[in-house]
Amino acid sequence: MVEKPSLILSLHDSDNVVITRADLLPGAEIGRDGIAVDAAIPRGHKVALVRIAKGEAVRKYNQIIGFAKEDIAPGDHVHVHNVEMQAFERDYAFGEAVQPVDFVPEESRASFEGFVRPNGKVGTRNFIGVLTSVNCSATVARHIAEAFRGDALADYPNVDGVVALVHGTGCGMADNGEGYANLQRVLWGYARHPNFAGILMVGLGCEVNQIDFLLEAYGLERGPLFHTMNIQGIGGTKRTVEAGAERVRAMLAEANKAQRSRVPASELTVALQCGGSDAYSGITANPALGAAVDLLVRHGGTGVLAETPEVYGAEHLLTRRAASREVGERLVERIKWWEDYAARNGGEMNNNPTPGNKAGGLTTILEKSLGAVAKGGTTNLNAVYKYAEPIDSKGFVFMDTPGYDPCSITGEIAGGCNLVTFTTGRGSVSGFKPVPCVKLATNSPMYGHMQDDMDVNCGRIADGDKSVQDVGQEIFDLWLEIASGRESKSEAQGFGDNEFVPWQIGAVM
Repeated sequence: MVEKPSLILSLHDSDNVVITRADLLPGAEIGRDGIAVDAAIPRGHKVALVRIAKGEAVRKYNQIIGFAKEDIAPGDHVHVHNVEMQAFERDYAFGEAVQPVDFVPEESRASFEGFVRPNGKVGTRNFIGVLTSVNCSATVARHIAEAFRGDALADYPNVDGVVALVHGTGCGMADNGEGYANLQRVLWGYARHPNFAGILMVGLGCEVNQIDFLLEAYGLERGPLFHTMNIQGIGGTKRTVEAGAERVRAMLAEANKAQRSRVPASELTVALQCGGSDAYSGITANPALGAAVDLLVRHGGTGVLAETPEVYGAEHLLTRRAASREVGERLVERIKWWEDYAARNGGEMNNNPTPGNKAGGLTTILEKSLGAVAKGGTTNLNAVYKYAEPIDSKGFVFMDTPGYDPCSITGEIAGGCNLVTFTTGRGSVSGFKPVPCVKLATNSPMYGHMQDDMDVNCGRIADGDKSVQDVGQEIFDLWLEIASGRESKSEAQGFGDNEFVPWQIGAVM
């Protein structure tokens, strides 16, 4: 029997703060040691349990989330006005917490209905994609895809749609280096993604990011389900749109032959994301998602944590789970790269929590990161990938990406993720064609307010109605249904055409 909630959430006996479950008025008693709050404190924010002296660590999750920049009394509101970041040593303890995975026997593993491609990869959707090499071909690509709106696909019931995925770069950039490599890996990853039955890639013709360079670099070959064209070569906008639409029509009949078949859950590779976070993210939705990831790993599948700036300060929890010292050190190397990247661009890593995050009760990047890593569950960290690198390891892995959600998820999909799961406390809305996105609400009020956008209410954990494991099982079961074709809430709302955002690094020439 799950107990009904009190006025506060206490996360660990060693913490010196607790979390409010409701808006508190001045003088309200929190039900611990006769402590009363000294000011109005919003739901989800922190209250001091004991005196915290200036310079002393503020602890939540039994971890340091910041330091008192003034004396804090019991009952005080603990937030940005009295908490600051300071440097402190982290013990990476590589591999200290590695444990054998309790795999489900193969004959008992879960399964779903997916599209098995000729190369053996498994898709969860069956789209035709129109990709662009450069911003200059974006409008043409959109016009081509628009030719297949409405009833245009009525004769092709097994095709989920024709989607144009366009971006704002591809020229005015160096033809080598990190930015160029990122873009090429993204385009290659999408061109080979198992959720696409066919691809048309459209360029202008004179851009830095030449289509032929991509084909040569990654061994892509033109064929009946992979076409390329340049606007300058075809003869302008109108002719290219007409020729492009004709090539897509030629692919539709073949794409429509695809049929779902029963495949093991080990073919699921799930992108793990959070956005519009609040203080409940690390208490409800993120741990529940982590519980679902643990189940997925036990069934042979893969969960992909990302958003490097949003594990900053909590990376020591991941290095402890690193399957080898090399894996752990690769994560630390990515953290150091980000410290340098932020510094040379005049930024600093603690500016990551957004105004919405702070309004929801998150004070520092440490606090946000400690909640964010909970999405990765508890199993071993088996690999660390650069942005958009192909994911070739099973189990729990990490990909280096920015914290900006569309950009981060673009990299994960390029790496091979065929399902996205996104936790939110403030109510983020988005989708990521060609991959379905499952939205998890961290709190019940927001879920009730935005039910058309949210797939699962993880707020029931804070309400005392469900356990983390209960909701984790619910998420895992929903993954199998949505991977088999059930529409997610973001798909029903028509999201996914505008969230393709390759990570741009480097000078714009």
